[in-house]
Amino acid sequence: MRLAMIIASIVLATVSGVMVGRAQTGHRPLSVAEEHALKPKDAFRECDKCPEMVVVPAGSFTMGSPDSELNRGRFEGPQHLVTFARPFAVGKFAVTFAEWDACVADGGCDGYTPKDERWGRGRRPAINVSFDDANAYAAWLSAKTGKSYRLLSEAEREYATRAGTTTPFWWGAAISPKQANYRGTYIYGDGPVGPYRQRTLPVDSFQPNLWGLYQVHGNIWEWTQDCWHVNYDGAPADGSAWESESCSYRMVRGGSWAAYPGDLRAAERGRFAPDFRGNSHGFRLARALAP
Repeated sequence: MRLAMIIASIVLATVSGVMVGRAQTGHRPLSVAEEHALKPKDAFRECDKCPEMVVVPAGSFTMGSPDSELNRGRFEGPQHLVTFARPFAVGKFAVTFAEWDACVADGGCDGYTPKDERWGRGRRPAINVSFDDANAYAAWLSAKTGKSYRLLSEAEREYATRAGTTTPFWWGAAISPKQANYRGTYIYGDGPVGPYRQRTLPVDSFQPNLWGLYQVHGNIWEWTQDCWHVNYDGAPADGSAWESESCSYRMVRGGSWAAYPGDLRAAERGRFAPDFRGNSHGFRLARALAP
């Protein structure tokens, strides 16, 4: 019996289709076989201080907002069908200060240590990082793991936010400060007022959406790879990032702790210069999976 228990203790356990039980060896990059075994909503981490990733399913969705949606912006149309032929992985959380600081300690991220505004580091989202900074982090993580990490496209970010829903927020048509971190003294629809916290919260605050992703609405604006376009005429239908030769602005999604509730809608689009660093701006990552 004792021998059986010892053997069992060293066998890798399988949780949600992902090999775990790496207490002694640490997290490591997935093999091709392990990637093939992944199912939607499975989670994995490829180094001890790497972001935790969640598998998002293949599928289609209608990107943009209908004319009837409250606070709809003129840049959110025309609505169009986007299809993802394959599943991909998305950060369960925005990249945290702990993860960013690990990059700097390892000689990456251009040695840049962003300010935390005295709100705390650790599990709070990394802020005061630009689009260029976010790509420096993705480059470091890709080199460290041998895998291709990158920013999400706008389409991927909206698809992952909605998680199969069509309402302004993944949980419905109204919002409460109990569901997200934003300027809670203002209302959206028939939602209630609440506190305006005036700072970020830890990335695991509030409930995750139906695909297991946290704070896809509020807390921080998240950089995406796309360039600014005034509408979706000519937008890619495969979910890839929409680049252009002249790219003065990069797109952000999700709203923030300082944003009004309507700015947290799944379809809301914002734009900033790629070198802009703000205390409401951060990012999460995506990763392609082995075909």
